[in-house]
Amino acid sequence: MVIPSFLSYPFFPRRYNFVLREREMDWLSFSLYLILTWALLEALLYSLGRGKKSSRSKQLPPGPKPFPVIGNLHQLGDKPHKSLAKLAQKHGPLMSLKLGQVTSIVISSAAMAKEVLQTHDHFFCNRTIPDSLRAHDHHTIGLPWLPVSTMWRNLRKICNTQLFANKMLDSNENLRRRKLVSGQALDIGKAAFTTVLNLLSNTIFSIDLADPNSEMARNFKEMVCNIMMEAGKPNLGDCFPVLRKFDPNGRRRRMTKYFSKILDLNDRLINQRMELRKLPGSAVKNDVLETLLNIAEESSEVINKNDINHLLLVLFVAGSDTTSSTFQWAMAELLHNPEVLSKAQLELEQVIGKGNPIEESDIARLPYLQSIVKETFRLHPAVPLLLPRKAGADVEIEGYTVTKGAQVLVNTWAIGRDTNLWDEPNSFKPERFWGSEVDVRGRNFELIPFGGGRRICPGLPLAMRMLHLMLGSLIHLFDWKLPDGVTPKNMNMDDKVGLTLEMSQPLRAIPIPL
Repeated sequence: MVIPSFLSYPFFPRRYNFVLREREMDWLSFSLYLILTWALLEALLYSLGRGKKSSRSKQLPPGPKPFPVIGNLHQLGDKPHKSLAKLAQKHGPLMSLKLGQVTSIVISSAAMAKEVLQTHDHFFCNRTIPDSLRAHDHHTIGLPWLPVSTMWRNLRKICNTQLFANKMLDSNENLRRRKLVSGQALDIGKAAFTTVLNLLSNTIFSIDLADPNSEMARNFKEMVCNIMMEAGKPNLGDCFPVLRKFDPNGRRRRMTKYFSKILDLNDRLINQRMELRKLPGSAVKNDVLETLLNIAEESSEVINKNDINHLLLVLFVAGSDTTSSTFQWAMAELLHNPEVLSKAQLELEQVIGKGNPIEESDIARLPYLQSIVKETFRLHPAVPLLLPRKAGADVEIEGYTVTKGAQVLVNTWAIGRDTNLWDEPNSFKPERFWGSEVDVRGRNFELIPFGGGRRICPGLPLAMRMLHLMLGSLIHLFDWKLPDGVTPKNMNMDDKVGLTLEMSQPLRAIPIPL
C-alpha cells in the first residue's frame, strides 16, 4: 500500500503492534480503515442532507482549504505556532481550519483575542479536553480543565484568596529563600528547573523536594517534561473522536503512568502532614498544603484530599515547566544581547547594592528587570497557543460565525510578533516596556502569556515573583560566560514545542562571581 506523503505528519505513527483477537496486526492500517469508515459515514449523512443544513448557512472565518478526512493537519508541521502564524498572514487573524474531524478557530491578533477572552468570554470559558488529560479522570478534577461550575469556582476562589493572594505570598516569602546557584558550569535549563521545583516545594510543602544532583530531581523533571510533551503532541484521538476509545497514539496510557508517579508522591507527603497535624504541640506550617488541609477540615464539600492532590499536580507540573522554560529563555536572550545584561546588572547594583541579596519586595523598584521579563514573555510565551477553549454556543465575531463546539486556539506567539503592534518584533528590546503600562495580567491583549478572562492562570502572582527573584539573583551575583566556541552571535535561539515552548538545544553558561 502506498502511503500519501501527508501521513508522515506526527499524528500518524509509522507502525503500531496491536493485539486484536490474539493476532498481531498493523495498527496504522487499522487506524486508516477506521478513519475511512468515518469519512464514508460522513459522506452518506451529507448525501442524505442530515446534520449539514444548519452549518452550511453559517459563514465560518476564512482559512485554508481542507483536504478530505485529514483537513488541514498536514499544514501544522512540528512547530504549529509558527505554521499557524504564517497561515494567518494570508487568511487573517480570525481563521478557521479543519483538524481532522474538529473545527478549529485560530486567533492571531490582540483585537481578536479580546473578542474571545473578554467580550465573549462567557461563551468561550470552557475547555477542549485533550484525550491524554483524561488520565486518572484529571479533566474532572484538575483546575485548568474543569468546566465553569461550583467546583471550579471553589478551587479558583481558594487560589485567588488563599494560595496566591499577596498577603499569603508575602507571609511565606522566607520559604522561597534559597541559594540559587553555585559557581560552576551550568545547564541553565536543568538548574532552573531544580530551582523552581524547590521554590515551589518550599511554598507548598515547606521542604526541598529536589537536590540538584539527586535522582529524585532528575526523575521528577523527566516526568514533568514527559507530561507536557504528551499533552502537547499531536494525537489522533483529539482529531478523530471516534478513535479515542482505542488510544491509538498511546498518549493516555503513558500519561496515566506519569500522573500516577506524581500523585503517589503527593499522596505520601499529604499523609505525612495529616499525621503530623494530629500530634499535640506540633509546629504549624505556613504553607500551601496547610492552608488546603485547613479548608478541607472546615468543609470537605469545598475541597477534599483527592482534589488537593490533583491541584498540587497542576501546581507542580504547570508551575515548574513553564517558569523554568521562561527563565531559560530570559537568560538566553541576556547572553545573546550582552548590552541588555549590562544594563540590568547596573540597575541591580544601584538599587540593591553590590553583593546584597535580592528580596521579592525589591522587584517593584527594578523597572528594567521587569521589562526584561515582559519582553521574554512577548518573544517566548511559555504556552504559545494557550490552553484550548471551546465555543459553548454559536458566536458571531467580525461578521463570521464561530460554531458551537469549535476548538479555539489563541496564538500568543503570533500576537507577540505582530508588526502592527510591535516595532522590530523579532528583536529583544526590553526598552519598549520602559514606562509602559502594559502588563501580563490579562488586561492588555497584546501581551497575554497567562491567558485572560476568567480562565487566566491563577498561579500568575507566584510565577512572577519566582521569575524576577531567580533572574535578578543570578545576574546580580554572577557575571556569565558562554562555553568555548559559542558567541552571542552564533547562539542557537531556535525553539521546539510540546505544550510549552522550549529551547531546541539546552542553554549552557558559566557563572563568574561578581
